[in-house]
Amino acid sequence: MAVTRSQSAAGILPGIQSDDIIAGMVEAGVIRPGQPLVAGQIQPSSLDLRLGARAWRVRASFLPGRDRLLMTRLDQVALHEIDLTRGAVLETGCVYIAELLEGLSLPRGLAAAANPKSSTGRLDVFTRVITDRSAEFDVVEEGYHGPLYIEISPRTFPVLVRTGSRLSQIRFRAGGARLTDAELMAVHGRETLVASAEPNIQGGVAVSVDLAGFEGVVGYRAKRFTGLIDVDRVGAYRVHEFWERLDADGSGSLILDPGQFYILASKEAVHVPPDYACEMTPFDALVGEFRVHYAGFFDPGFGHAGAGGAGARAVLEVRSRDVPFILEDGQVVGRLVYEHMAKRPRALYGADLKSNYQGQSLKLSKHFIA
Repeated sequence: MAVTRSQSAAGILPGIQSDDIIAGMVEAGVIRPGQPLVAGQIQPSSLDLRLGARAWRVRASFLPGRDRLLMTRLDQVALHEIDLTRGAVLETGCVYIAELLEGLSLPRGLAAAANPKSSTGRLDVFTRVITDRSAEFDVVEEGYHGPLYIEISPRTFPVLVRTGSRLSQIRFRAGGARLTDAELMAVHGRETLVASAEPNIQGGVAVSVDLAGFEGVVGYRAKRFTGLIDVDRVGAYRVHEFWERLDADGSGSLILDPGQFYILASKEAVHVPPDYACEMTPFDALVGEFRVHYAGFFDPGFGHAGAGGAGARAVLEVRSRDVPFILEDGQVVGRLVYEHMAKRPRALYGADLKSNYQGQSLKLSKHFIA
């Protein structure tokens, strides 16, 4: 892919843009923050997005469509406006639209995709980024100029948020960065992408669920009707007040109840080498009636030996859909898609950055302590 003049001015290269390129994009006005960026907002292969000053409770989720601004459509579906500068509680079962502090002015050839942050997904808070004139969630088309908004829907726990809270992240892509299955096999031969003698590689690297247990625990099921969680407080809540521990019973299986939310872990230890980024693909109807992993981004260095780990389990945020479903130990639940980085990040996940989930096995979000 040839680099255009506008891309060159911002330091953009083919592939997934790394932390130093993202910083250059801010300087060049490609990323337009409403307030100066804060420490840790730029990640190795993504940018955390911050809530702005206003949110709206809406009757239903929606997309603006190709010919409309989001605010025009919002006037028809908003129930009331919420001031986020003083903090606000978002209730379960409700849908909200909020402004984001970051806007974009993308050159041609540079697109972006968004995903909930890992801690957001582990709280069962469903988020999707929306642009003006969009027909898809979490997709920012190349050449987009305009504001960003976020849809927020807490599914299990009511949450307290405020201006500056970071629930979602965005990754920038120039050209075709995705590795083919043949390339994945070659990289796995050199780098061991998953701890498996014979990895299942077809449209990505298969990941299975571990129901044998970690020190006698296979996972956690969220309790209902709990207290409030402040998304900006770390290590502030007791696990037993929000989660039911699922002990291993030797059966190697788990029945997912419809409407319940589970935290499980992958059987494979996952490795993302420094020159690659990774994403868990969304729900696939071919593997069962459930959705796995809201938060799909894995940064370069996740589980990397040079970053203090030898692979790390992928935490699986699991929700059954309409019917009870039996998961079996070792059952494939998702696939990892790897992409080329435009260049190696300055800071690797777990090595140069404080990382809550490096070397993890089965771990709840950073908000909880035992």
